[in-house]
Amino acid sequence: MTGAWSHATAPAIDVRGLTVRYGDVLALDDVTMELGRGRVGGLIGLNGSGKSTLMNAVMGMVRAASGDVRVLGSTPAEARRAGLVGYVPQAQDVDFTFPISVREVVTTGRYGRMGTLRRARADDVAAVTAALDRVDLAALADRQVGELSGGQRKRVFVARCLAQQAAVLLLDEPFAGVDRRSEAGITALLRELAAEGRSVLVSTHDLQTLPALADDVVLLGTRVLATGRPDDVLAPDRLARVMGLEPPAAAR
Repeated sequence: MTGAWSHATAPAIDVRGLTVRYGDVLALDDVTMELGRGRVGGLIGLNGSGKSTLMNAVMGMVRAASGDVRVLGSTPAEARRAGLVGYVPQAQDVDFTFPISVREVVTTGRYGRMGTLRRARADDVAAVTAALDRVDLAALADRQVGELSGGQRKRVFVARCLAQQAAVLLLDEPFAGVDRRSEAGITALLRELAAEGRSVLVSTHDLQTLPALADDVVLLGTRVLATGRPDDVLAPDRLARVMGLEPPAAAR
């Protein structure tokens, strides 16, 4: 990649030489990675490897010690203000006891378009309705969000990104606590979104889903340990080697 940032040709996510510190703790060390438009990227690594920090950097929620991040050629703050990037959090990041309905959660994705009074107009209502239909939650729109299953809750937040009309979606552990049917449904939906031109970055510990889900995989260990096609990065001997583990007997 050469030359100045270009909004017309820039990747969906472009991270260059990113280093992040929390006091004396090095969270990310000179990380460079790229996610093309219309692709699904998988972000893997052990706990503490920097996956959540990298997502927070893409969202503009952490300060870099050095390096740079662009989302569709814009700074993270610009992309967030323009509604270009949406975030699906881990379940533990959300208070599901709060008395708010599924429809109301999805409607928050429209807040950036509603103005200061946050009064939903016809186009906001239509976008929310379409998003709920897309994730197959229209029948549960008035249900309190805490009453839903783990997989349904994940789909609520994907619907919020769809209502927002975000072009880039970040999902932090979307398969944690969901059953296999929900996992398959979320995987199929994310592949559909990529086919439509949206770009998706998924942080996950569920390595079994990645071959069907991701076009590209990045293995983090505060720095980039490996990157490439899922079958290459997830090969048992390579995965063991780059993570400093003993390879399985069959791979020796």
